Amino acid sequence: MAKIIITEQEPGIDPEAGAGVRHLDDVQLDRLMEAFAIWHDAAASSYIRRVRGRYRLAFLLLRYTGARLGEILRVDDASDIDYEGCEVRIAVRMPAAMRQVLRAVPLPPDVVAAVLDYLNEFPAMQGRVFALDQGNFRREFYRRAEEARIPRPLSHPHILRHTRAIEMLRAGVPLTVVQDILGHVLSSSTTVYLQRPEVMIRRILKDRGLL
Repeated sequence: MAKIIITEQEPGIDPEAGAGVRHLDDVQLDRLMEAFAIWHDAAASSYIRRVRGRYRLAFLLLRYTGARLGEILRVDDASDIDYEGCEVRIAVRMPAAMRQVLRAVPLPPDVVAAVLDYLNEFPAMQGRVFALDQGNFRREFYRRAEEARIPRPLSHPHILRHTRAIEMLRAGVPLTVVQDILGHVLSSSTTVYLQRPEVMIRRILKDRGLL
């Protein structure tokens, strides 16, 4: 299993990485997270809280891993989450002829704690917390996005993948590490989040006083 280790900042990564890729800005992301939290906390019964808790946890894993929706819904909370090490093991999509590879993606401690809190409250859900129907998850995501006033073109789960990638690059996480976290087999899949080369070249030359 590939273990992701974050090293020094990637040189040459533009702070405006992702300018050409649709993603949520900080305000939109905060509103969406708040919408999920309010919806979850407004549950009127233990049953509704159990149901809504699964959607909220799936959302949190999407937000902090940058994984694909299908990958998160295949996570087994009983075997794929390292609760002490605060990481989740996600299957990497590989050609059919190749064996499955797992990538270990770090999680914030409070997200891991939220999963544990849920399992403490609903122990019968162990092993199937994230086993949600994709269509049902998308419908709830669209509703929360509407409540958060997210523009319709950005109101889909995959937007969290783009958002996390750009968030990491702007924070100086090395491109190769972002590639590993996202599970990109080809580096060209990750470089789409960078500025167009000609834009980056112009910025570099201007910063150096050469333009």
